[in-house]
Amino acid sequence: MLQLNSIYKTFNAGTVNEKMALKGLSLTLEDGDFVTVIGGNGAGKSTMLNAIAGVWPVDAGTIMIDGADVTKLPEYKRAKFLGRVFQDPMTGTAATMEIEENLALAMRRGDSRTLRRGIKDKERQQYRSMLSTLGLGLENRLTSKVGLLSGGQRQALTLLMATLKKPKLLLLDEHTAALDPKTAAKVLETTDMIVNRDRLTTLMITHNMKDAIAHGNRLIMMMDGNIILDIRGEEKKRLTVSDLLHKFEEASGEEFASDKAILG
Repeated sequence: MLQLNSIYKTFNAGTVNEKMALKGLSLTLEDGDFVTVIGGNGAGKSTMLNAIAGVWPVDAGTIMIDGADVTKLPEYKRAKFLGRVFQDPMTGTAATMEIEENLALAMRRGDSRTLRRGIKDKERQQYRSMLSTLGLGLENRLTSKVGLLSGGQRQALTLLMATLKKPKLLLLDEHTAALDPKTAAKVLETTDMIVNRDRLTTLMITHNMKDAIAHGNRLIMMMDGNIILDIRGEEKKRLTVSDLLHKFEEASGEEFASDKAILG
């Protein structure tokens, strides 16, 4: 479903601030893979997601999504393949619009617009049913402004919007990092439910080793613009934080420096 072939990306090339963020990165995801991504600051995690999403062009390499070469496609043309949830709960929704209006926009992504009535009663019933699966009571607040919701409610809504059209690839960029632990756990539970129900191919960046181990069928660790660990299957199921730290030290030759990732 996703193929990254020898991706390179350098920022501020030729200046004193030059930073080589991706160094020949290659990664293949099969249909239905749920891959968690972990690594320290500057490892290249978000740079990789932005490369896939087309936020900026890569310097070299190819990006394939479901067999289509999207390397040279602009961000807006890649949107039909992708769903994305950002770290900031305020990013993925329109605060001044109602819940049902946000869902209607997500439902119509990639479709032509007309002057027909905006939201039909049949759609409202569909939205209520979808929202009820979140267990947050939002199905009874369709006409509430999204700006009135809590951060966790907005993030859960953003997740639902990102997956309404069943994207080829779902990108989750530390989507629980800005939430309190209880709310983060609820959003992760919702993530598991939607990803497993719809068999969505997913890349989830997390700062928390425990979450990286507990979710998905595969775990990759990045360092210095490349993948240094790729753990899957039964090995991942048996993995502990101590095991992961030991594997990191073996692969990199140094200690993992992020207390935030270790302690969660």
